[in-house]
Amino acid sequence: MKSNLKIAAAACAIAVSATAVQAANIVEIAAGDERFSTLVAAVTAAGLAETLSGPGPFTVYAPVNDAFAALPAGTVESLLEPANKGQLTNVLLYHVDDRKLTASMIPSGSNYFKPLLASERLCITAGSGGVSIADGTGEMANVVVADIMADNGVIHVVDKVLLPGQRPACH
Repeated sequence: MKSNLKIAAAACAIAVSATAVQAANIVEIAAGDERFSTLVAAVTAAGLAETLSGPGPFTVYAPVNDAFAALPAGTVESLLEPANKGQLTNVLLYHVDDRKLTASMIPSGSNYFKPLLASERLCITAGSGGVSIADGTGEMANVVVADIMADNGVIHVVDKVLLPGQRPACH
């Protein structure tokens, strides 16, 4: 009888710990990594934290703090002002796809991808040198860390803030 109680208690402990151990969502992963503190501040200011914490699926091309710092002086501060929430939201939605795209799912060569900012396109190039992304300025961002898996999608770390603009050339 005592061994049955021990087995039942062990089974309950395993069930409780299995429930408590859950993969983090995209926002939780970014918030837990100091390299993304500017991105997290921007997502919060734009009111997108709840959306990107939702079920997804999402692919986020996540710029590191150094990518934000490389923008012209005052750009980040300006985007974070409440009056510029719409512009900030557009920039952030340009970094999000509504599918879970691991690096291995990106076809070889250059291909257009439609971010959540539906009026825009990204040109994503996959090859032996990795994955790069051309944005609306025509400049390239490099995926420096691919496939950070979240329970609601995947994060690819990029070294440049992607900016909407003209449709990038995609050959």
